[in-house]
Amino acid sequence: MPQPNPAALLAAALQAAARGWCVHPLRPGGKGSALHGERACPRTGECAGGHVKWEQRATTDPDRIRGAWSTGAFNVGIAPGPSGLVVVDLDVPKEEEQKGSSAAPGGATSFMALCERAGESWPTTYMVRTPSGGMHLYFTAPPDVRLQNTARTVAPCVDTRAWGGNVVAAGSTTPQGAYMVADAAPVTALPFWLLSHLQNPPTRQAAPAPLLIPGQATRRAMVALERETAAVCGASEGGRNNRLLAGARALGRFVAWGEIPRDAVEEAFQAAGEAAGLSPTECRSTIRSALDWSIRTCRPREAA
Repeated sequence: MPQPNPAALLAAALQAAARGWCVHPLRPGGKGSALHGERACPRTGECAGGHVKWEQRATTDPDRIRGAWSTGAFNVGIAPGPSGLVVVDLDVPKEEEQKGSSAAPGGATSFMALCERAGESWPTTYMVRTPSGGMHLYFTAPPDVRLQNTARTVAPCVDTRAWGGNVVAAGSTTPQGAYMVADAAPVTALPFWLLSHLQNPPTRQAAPAPLLIPGQATRRAMVALERETAAVCGASEGGRNNRLLAGARALGRFVAWGEIPRDAVEEAFQAAGEAAGLSPTECRSTIRSALDWSIRTCRPREAA
């Protein structure tokens, strides 16, 4: 990674602030906030009355920005919520998703399909290319709506950042490369079709019970499968994939012991993962690796 340029990073922070975007320092070469967290809060200055989170401390004040960036080569973070922004993050498929399907759609492909479905063209707005090859599309948020972050509920590899979210600004650099402006067009309003989708996210459907012929599975295997798939369905964003991984691993031993068919387990967890909001490709990859590991490492039934 090239050595960060403190002057260039300060300039990037001031440029973002001049647009009215609230910025905060990120760790040098990283994406996480460089501001102290609640556990390390000194309870002085801004935090004299209690810990103030980074989103509340993000600022457009040039003097505060110069003061903060004078102490280090910090990357630049933007707090979309206070800035009146919604940023659409178009990611590229992760390596494990590519292994699961060579045709796994990237965020740009998914977003283009959504635009076409809405009868709209790709929006012309300020865009930043990320080091991974993804894209950040900036939109102004409606003044009377408080939107939250989403993670792949809009479409595969499409996230949104609003209140509670953080976006790495152009000019920042990570070990993977630099964030660079791809289109310096003025920021346009959030498309109505996308606003409607964010305000009315798809309702999660309960995973259907696996279809098994009597005698194909023991009672304890079925009880475990029902318990684990229900936990996956109820998992919150940020913990869904880990919960799917843990659940599938817990069932692997029953597959290894011949107490339940593998295809029934895969089908049940696939439905549960998709009901929780994970992409089909992500579900397949996670379930396959979890079962393979569990079957390979589980103890004999007699020793369990």
